[in-house]
Amino acid sequence: MATGTGKGKMVTVLSIDGGGIRGIIPGTLLGFLESKLQELDGPDARIADYFDIVAGTSTGGLVTAMLTAPNKDNRPMYAAKDITGFYLEHCPKIFLQSSYSNFVSSMTNMIGAVMGPKYDGKYLRSLINGLLGNLTLKETLTNVIIPTFDINLLQPVIFNSNDAKLNDLKNARLADVCIGTSAAPTFLPAHYFETSTKDAEVNPRRFHLIDGGVAANNPTMMAISQILKEILMQNTDSESNDDIKPMEYSKRMLVLSLGTGAAKHEGKYTAAKASTWGLLNWLYDFGATPLLDVYGDASSDMVDFHVSTLFQALDRKNSYLRIQVDNLTGEAASVDIATTENLQKLVEIAKELLKKPVSRVNLDTGKFEEIKDGGTTNEEALASFAELLVEERKLRQN
Repeated sequence: MATGTGKGKMVTVLSIDGGGIRGIIPGTLLGFLESKLQELDGPDARIADYFDIVAGTSTGGLVTAMLTAPNKDNRPMYAAKDITGFYLEHCPKIFLQSSYSNFVSSMTNMIGAVMGPKYDGKYLRSLINGLLGNLTLKETLTNVIIPTFDINLLQPVIFNSNDAKLNDLKNARLADVCIGTSAAPTFLPAHYFETSTKDAEVNPRRFHLIDGGVAANNPTMMAISQILKEILMQNTDSESNDDIKPMEYSKRMLVLSLGTGAAKHEGKYTAAKASTWGLLNWLYDFGATPLLDVYGDASSDMVDFHVSTLFQALDRKNSYLRIQVDNLTGEAASVDIATTENLQKLVEIAKELLKKPVSRVNLDTGKFEEIKDGGTTNEEALASFAELLVEERKLRQN
């Protein structure tokens, strides 16, 4: 397969949710995972060496690019331990905070929600273009999947490295993809770009993109679907009668899915309050963005539920690890309050999350609950995951 599977026992998948500044949370978790890989496999070990697919939406798409884009030595541009520092340095400039009082700032933001995006996106575009330059999707060190949404076509556009290698029109600049998947409505401007081929007779493909979170804030299912799609294509192209069975192959998946946090315990909105809302209130409610919160959390939880059910049905529940914190409150639950204090708070939340028990979403309550009969912390689970990844890589090398 194009993902490089078949040489070992498992297909390895990493998925990273969207969530703005809360990308610090999966960034910190990945720093821990990479440190465990290095303990087992040497100091040069990097996340991209161990995953067949890295999928990321919005801020997760940016992390994906940082982990998989090649530097001049054809190694990952960033080590996972550097992601948190990247967020601490650049988020205050991407999401420039107002110096006005809270009341004046709230009124200014409300007016901005009507008149245009909250941030102009200039610093983010300059940063990403400077970081990734003209690198394209097909140049990533492992297969990446980054969801976006095209508002001209009103449909998701899923960028991935394997498609880019087969079709120049799908081989977009990695920078354009990252800017597009991060263009959260009301926060950052939509992004337009074109791709073309060497054949002048072929029309360029035009993209009008916003944040991929409106389609798949949690891209785990998209990554799994890509694997199954490749199996079906391989079976179609093969002249052999020994077709790969998709469900049998599903049993060989090893999936790590990282959330960026949610505020399920806070009780942010009520039916009584929302029943009086018009369009503006659904888009902006004194600093919060109800409609985006609803879509993002619903998407993430439903994907987690479906993937978890799939792995339990295959009797492979230990091959799927979802790490998420759902008790964020106040500024920590925001996607853009990039004060030094709040960013540091997110770092501490991520470190505390490592010490917490492995949990899974309960769709009846909407909250994450400790897995019964588990007794394993997220830190221990990631350490075990690292062992499986190293074992798989050694099988392939041998």
